[in-house]
Amino acid sequence: MGDTIEAALAAGVEGKRALVTGASSGLGAHFARLLAGQGAKVTLAARRLAPMEALAAEIALAGGVAEVLALDVTDAAAVSARLAGQQFDILINNAGGGAAGPALEQTAAEIDATLDLNLKAAFHVARAVAAGMREAGGGAIVNIASILAHRVAGRTAAYAASKAGLLHLTRALALEWVRHGIRVNALCPGYVETDLNRDFFATEAGQALIRRIPQRRLGQPEDLDGALLLLVSDAGRYITGADIVVDGGHLVSSL
Repeated sequence: MGDTIEAALAAGVEGKRALVTGASSGLGAHFARLLAGQGAKVTLAARRLAPMEALAAEIALAGGVAEVLALDVTDAAAVSARLAGQQFDILINNAGGGAAGPALEQTAAEIDATLDLNLKAAFHVARAVAAGMREAGGGAIVNIASILAHRVAGRTAAYAASKAGLLHLTRALALEWVRHGIRVNALCPGYVETDLNRDFFATEAGQALIRRIPQRRLGQPEDLDGALLLLVSDAGRYITGADIVVDGGHLVSSL
């Protein structure tokens, strides 16, 4: 059974072309390394070229294949132009973020920026990539959402709403594109340690948050590997319109 699962995981990744957005750092960079390590030909997409070029060199040194694509995913026209005619078997819609703050104090520009990055950009990139997948006979799209798509926290109204919208978009696209052999799913990480949040989680407030996670620890990027590989590989060929939560039990913890 183990050999069968491993073979299915490899069959869905090795030799495939994968696009990872937000690949200049954090989870995007981790997902790119993971897929390249499984034999995928990875295209790194983000606005910052220098860190992506360094990552591509790192992947090449490890025996993988990676190329760099400068792309602002919030620019719909640029997304359409840069991805037109390109074909990918896998899309990891990872680019995301947004400023936290009280809903009554956030500016309209801050709210729009969060919705543009987390929801509208994912929609535009998915549409551009799905056009090529349709021509090729199928593919796998994974939208990176969050546990805040399911359960809210203070000072995150715009972010939580955008990620909840991304989950419903995932389901809608899964239904619409299943006839083209395109599977669309979402991955909902809990609190995962990265360079961006490491300092916060070392503070008293950060430690208090960690104590609320049933496993009493932060997630590490590699904790997401199994779920991501399942969703992009033949091992998950009958999964579409789903979202997988990876959070150490945080979502089911008591109020």
